[in-house]
Amino acid sequence: MWEIVFMLLVLKIPVAYLGAVVYWAIKSEPKPLEPALLPAVLDPEPKPPPAWRPRGTRRRRGGPHGSPSRGYERPARAALPR
Repeated sequence: MWEIVFMLLVLKIPVAYLGAVVYWAIKSEPKPLEPALLPAVLDPEPKPPPAWRPRGTRRRRGGPHGSPSRGYERPARAALPR
């Protein structure tokens, strides 16, 4: 019985709030755009990008994704008949 009271009374509050917000958003009028207070300052010549240089060398971490190549050859798989 308490579940029905909760569902009927308490959960109507968020639905009513959502309805009020949607109604307010539909009825509101957009404000006119305001002009910029300061004009934008553009650089006459943009700086060139920095030259590429390699970073320091990193050691590969161990584990299944960073381990070195296999020390043995993979066994051949049997072909499936079609």
